[in-house]
Amino acid sequence: MTGMMIVMIIVALALIGWIVARARATRLGIEAGRLATNSRPSQHGWYVALWTALPALAFLAVWANVMPSLVLDSVLTSPAAQSLPADDFSRGAILSEAGAIASGAQTAAFNPQSMSLVEPYRAAYGRYSTIGAVLAAILAFACGAYAFSRVRPSFTARNRVERVVMWTLLLASLIAIITTAGIVASLLFESLRFFSMVNPLDFLLGLKWSPQSAAMGYGNEDAFGAVPLFWGTIFIGAIIAMIVAIPLGLMSAIYLTQYAKPRTRKWMKPMLEVLAGVPTVVYGYFAALTVAPALRNLAAGIGIPGASSESALAAGLVMGVMIIPFVSSMADDSIAAVPQSMRDGSLAMGATTSETIRRVLIPAALPGVVGGVLLAVSRAIGETMIVVMAAGLAANMTLNPFASVTTVTTQMVQLLTGDQEFDSAKTLAAFALGLVLFIVTLLLNIVALRVVKKYREAYE
Repeated sequence: MTGMMIVMIIVALALIGWIVARARATRLGIEAGRLATNSRPSQHGWYVALWTALPALAFLAVWANVMPSLVLDSVLTSPAAQSLPADDFSRGAILSEAGAIASGAQTAAFNPQSMSLVEPYRAAYGRYSTIGAVLAAILAFACGAYAFSRVRPSFTARNRVERVVMWTLLLASLIAIITTAGIVASLLFESLRFFSMVNPLDFLLGLKWSPQSAAMGYGNEDAFGAVPLFWGTIFIGAIIAMIVAIPLGLMSAIYLTQYAKPRTRKWMKPMLEVLAGVPTVVYGYFAALTVAPALRNLAAGIGIPGASSESALAAGLVMGVMIIPFVSSMADDSIAAVPQSMRDGSLAMGATTSETIRRVLIPAALPGVVGGVLLAVSRAIGETMIVVMAAGLAANMTLNPFASVTTVTTQMVQLLTGDQEFDSAKTLAAFALGLVLFIVTLLLNIVALRVVKKYREAYE
């Protein structure tokens, strides 16, 4: 019996408990009168259903972790396991392969000895799966019967169900918080290992980035200077991309809120926001196959030296187009939130529509616009795919937008690609870069949220 079948049986029992408890609560409520009833019949049904399902599902979660060791012990006591080699590595490989074949994850055996253990594995899996299903069903029935026995008009089923909902929501919130804490802890731990090998000042202030030379044994003294990576990230994500995204996003927001007719806005705004849903790999292909060659030919035609088919300008332009919806959406909401009385007062004083936009609406909506720009910057500096495909891998300190540069995220991908040793400075450098990027984006998001909060408070 598979785990999904067991879960479906428990859900079916919970559904039966809900129906029966609801019917019983309805009947008792009619007999006792409406004023004597504490909770609704459906709340009694949910109380019984939760008692039926939750303990049984929790038992199945525990059993799923306990059963593999029980199955292994059962297989090792079978006659076929007596001929297993004494070497732990060989024994483990044979047992793992036999278990994979028995569970259906693998069809053929590399080691012939594994086939002799397939049937003991299948028998053990079947036996312990049946035991787990029976125990879960008994637990579900017993807990459901206990909950059903408490159904009566005065029982506070509503409060108990609401308490379960509250704890469920709290658990969901804690999962997000714990995940974030785990990410930060892993970054800190691995970054501290890296900084025990490389001086933090050399990493943060160094001008040469060449982790491959350090991996080949040429020394770590000046191989991990991350300033070229920081510059490439700022050059592409915070300069070139913003030069594209801020004017286009702001002007599109102004047009949609002030000039566009309702029908035009109705179809134009969703089309603009579709840009945010396009996968970044599509933007990367467009930048690498269309934009970058065109820019290289343009640079060669006007005589700009050092033009490359992988350039910061190609990646920055496409990235700017990608984050236009971030700027446009925030600017749209900010401009639309400016009180109508400010518009009317400006127009009543004789100002034109463009003057009202320039001197009244934009200054009033500026905090919200700035918040949107900061959020867009944090999104841009964390982008990887476009930079990998269009900007190159060269860690250059250059102001030439037609030259190849690289970013923090691109180098993180390169350092962690393939089989790596996680005790070398070359691999651990990716975690140090990730920590710096995490801190920068966190600060940008905090500033953006504070700016937006101040803006909202001003007009509430």
